[in-house]
Amino acid sequence: MRWIFANALLGYGEQKGDDAALAEAAAAYRDVLTEWTQERTPLDWAMTQNNLGNALGIVGERRGDDAALTDAVAAYQAALTERTRERTPLDWAMTQNNLGTALGALSERRGDDEALEDAVVAYRAALAERTRERTPLGWATTQNNLGNALRIVGARRGDDDALTAAVAAHQAALEEYTRERTPLGWAATQNNLGNALRSVGERRGDDAALAAAVAAYQAALEEYTRERTPLDWAMTQNNLGAALRSVGERRGDDAALTASVAAHQAALEEYTRERTPLAWAMTQNNLGTALGALSERRGDDDALTAAVAACRAALEEYTRERTPLDWAMTQNNLGNALGIVGERRGDDDALTASVAAYRAALEEYTRERTPLDWAMTQNNLGNALRSVGERRGDDDALTASVAAYQAALTERTRERTPLAWAMTQNNLGNALRIVGERRGDDAALAAAVAAYESALEAFRAAAADYYVKIAENNLQRVQRLLERDTT
Repeated sequence: MRWIFANALLGYGEQKGDDAALAEAAAAYRDVLTEWTQERTPLDWAMTQNNLGNALGIVGERRGDDAALTDAVAAYQAALTERTRERTPLDWAMTQNNLGTALGALSERRGDDEALEDAVVAYRAALAERTRERTPLGWATTQNNLGNALRIVGARRGDDDALTAAVAAHQAALEEYTRERTPLGWAATQNNLGNALRSVGERRGDDAALAAAVAAYQAALEEYTRERTPLDWAMTQNNLGAALRSVGERRGDDAALTASVAAHQAALEEYTRERTPLAWAMTQNNLGTALGALSERRGDDDALTAAVAACRAALEEYTRERTPLDWAMTQNNLGNALGIVGERRGDDDALTASVAAYRAALEEYTRERTPLDWAMTQNNLGNALRSVGERRGDDDALTASVAAYQAALTERTRERTPLAWAMTQNNLGNALRIVGERRGDDAALAAAVAAYESALEAFRAAAADYYVKIAENNLQRVQRLLERDTT
């Protein structure tokens, strides 16, 4: 029977990461729909629409294919016209869950807040029938998926309540997804819990949350072994690398940064360009970020060269046409690496290329679409322009640097992103100090003092000792300049 064949192809394609099998499964389901019509066999038609959505959703996520994801959403919505809550409550709930997954993937690709809200609504609808008492594992699956959607809401909007709810949803799922009962489901949820905890740790500067994220990823890897589930192992290695990088950057911990690089390199053993081009690009991007952080701490030119190469490799698959937001993210990270090259080597061309990379990123990272990413990139653009201005004695670049930091602070508010706000305040202070020194402008120096004091207050509140020392040194430097001017 064609339907059984389609199911077999779907299972094989999902397990093996085989795009051809998934595409063939989608075609087979469409063939079935010419026989199992809505008028003739409405529930079989709905079941097939649901399965078609599954095949298209996996294709869309693997390939970064918006059309496939859009078609997946349409297939689930079609299924729900027959799979109603009154008629088939558990099938309705399953399809709501699947619809949430497709909407979440579409939202993540497009930066579409409306699709993300719809995903959360779909998951919560599913939980109205998928109760813990009635379908404990189905309930756990949807809790886990709801946690993923809430994490994206929290990260995109700087919403602490959504991040807290994401952690709670994953922890709830683990009450049923135990290691003994569903070892791979337990591992998947540990990985997702790690993602939520990492977002909490990065937003709040919470070392305990970051340590818990690392522990969750390491737990997941006890079941997600390379031999058993090579792609899930690679995914978790990549996520572990990202958490270790955050730990290393916050604490100035070379060992954590070295472990981060190793985790990303491990992931690339399975995330090959041929097998999983977008996951390969994602991991290359993350590897570049980790290498850049390690290079900055150690002054390691080889690591810096490798960081630039990794970001450029990622852009071979993360194209603007295919994955606009991932392209923007990688342009931003390439700008970071080129900026370090320019500062370390006194390389004007690298600094110019850094500015160009940030400006490219801002073509997709718009304030309306991704306000926090826009603010991050404005902050980074400010850094690059400050370096250009300082090296070349270019007042226009310094003025543009101050403007970029001030733009960033319109979205990076203290209430919303306290640590990021403090970092941008510190960077603004640096630019204002240089302006004040160059022009003999005491007003600019006084504004630099205010910016450093604001940064210090937030860094101390977060117990971010590494950054406290940096801001204290910067403040003392500008205070000495002001004292000199009054003597």
